[in-house]
Amino acid sequence: MEAVRGFGIDKVAHSADRITGRWPVLRLENLDTDLPLPPEAVPVTAAALTTPPANSWLPFTGDEDLRAAIADVLADRAGHRYDPGDEVVVTSGGTEAALDCLLATIDPGDEVVLTDPTYAGLVNRVRLVGGVPRFVPYLVVDGEWRLDRDALAAAVGPKTRALLLMSPSMPSGAVLDHDDWRAVCDLCRDRDLILIYDSAMESLLFDGRELIHPVREPGMAERTLVIGSLSKEFRMIGWRVGWVAGPRSLVEHVGWAHVYNTTTPVGIARAAATAVLRGDHKHIATSAAELQRRRDTILSGLSGLPLVRPGGGWSLLLDTVALGVDPADASRALLREGAVAATPMTGWGDAVAARHVRFVFSAEPVDRLATLPERLAAAGLAPRNG
Repeated sequence: MEAVRGFGIDKVAHSADRITGRWPVLRLENLDTDLPLPPEAVPVTAAALTTPPANSWLPFTGDEDLRAAIADVLADRAGHRYDPGDEVVVTSGGTEAALDCLLATIDPGDEVVLTDPTYAGLVNRVRLVGGVPRFVPYLVVDGEWRLDRDALAAAVGPKTRALLLMSPSMPSGAVLDHDDWRAVCDLCRDRDLILIYDSAMESLLFDGRELIHPVREPGMAERTLVIGSLSKEFRMIGWRVGWVAGPRSLVEHVGWAHVYNTTTPVGIARAAATAVLRGDHKHIATSAAELQRRRDTILSGLSGLPLVRPGGGWSLLLDTVALGVDPADASRALLREGAVAATPMTGWGDAVAARHVRFVFSAEPVDRLATLPERLAAAGLAPRNG
């Protein structure tokens, strides 16, 4: 098995905790958020803490009410009604869900196609199950990320078992359009592949983009595992609630992988998770609008730098190699000279990721993000011709 690599986030965070100087540190290295929780999250959790279900092992794959709430959300988004009884499994967060999906579908030596860049946690989970990551690069077209569809087709070979994709993707904020999804789904149908779709950020879209769900494509409900989570769209990071939905022929195996991985979802989170999923979701659009405002503050303040405009999500990438600076060196200079904690993207894909550092804008308000131009200038990161 190829070595599982670290994120880099922990090292940057450890160093950032010790920085003192001209500015307070801008924490752009991790996916915490200062955006408000859904209104039901705290009061329902507190009220349910002393109830028997909050301190129970059972049911192993999640309360039926919670699974039904997940099925209702997916019926609206995906246009497909999943049976809560045997087509939905509740997990301890979306990352556990990803591992369960891979454990249920990938044998050692099987290849899994991911984008470059992508979330390092997905890459490493492919390696944990003995799978082999194969990367499809994102291209930069008109300042935004675009999937290289020719490279996607070329990446699928006789050992390919699954495609593991996000949209919006982390860390890039890349969003797949209708033509991208059609190319993905055509490959899955033609080559008899499984699609593992991490939908954790699918409603965090900018610039009026529409939510496009691959399960709406013909024949995809039978071959797609949909991963969801309360951690991004709903900002409930500490509740650790995720899920997998898909055809019972696959979800049955995902459920057993979950049971022998963590035994049961987090009990104290179950009541609030159900209430939030059944509640008013207008707060998601409010959060997406604030995230877009933060993105625009960064792009406006750092115009002239090789930043790629994200179409959604919580973060964006700076190509430091285009500035003649190695990303690890840039990360150190940003922290030392500019008090900016930003993670180099080594291990978050392949050659494309390795050119970049990531700026997460989910936990820093606009007024603090507006100090980035001065901070980057102090770190020596300016356009090469200016």
